[in-house]
Amino acid sequence: MDPHFCDEPPRKYPPVHALSRRTPKRRSRSKDKSVISGFNHFKGIVLKTVIRHPKKPNSGNRKCAIVRLSTGDEICAYIPGEGHNLQEHSQVLVKGGRRRDLISVKANIIRGKFDCAPVKSSRK
Repeated sequence: MDPHFCDEPPRKYPPVHALSRRTPKRRSRSKDKSVISGFNHFKGIVLKTVIRHPKKPNSGNRKCAIVRLSTGDEICAYIPGEGHNLQEHSQVLVKGGRRRDLISVKANIIRGKFDCAPVKSSRK
């Protein structure tokens, strides 16, 4: 019996320069885990209106609303402008975009759509 004889064919190894070559970089996944990311608008129902306080250098009371979206997810959305008429069970249109001075607020309510009244003009 020949010691160099095998049933398997000899293995072919890649050349040395191919071993040192770097693999192609994978595209990293988006860090944005927001419920609204990837969509323009969502219709939602206000569960309750809340007042949030901004982070350190800023101060004031920011009006926000906890909204249940049509997908079933709940999100905290900022109500822009001065004054609002939102109550529980109001229908609103919500778009993405976070408020940098408010923690966990990752959406904005669009004024003048559905039950949310437009901002009053300040003409005198």
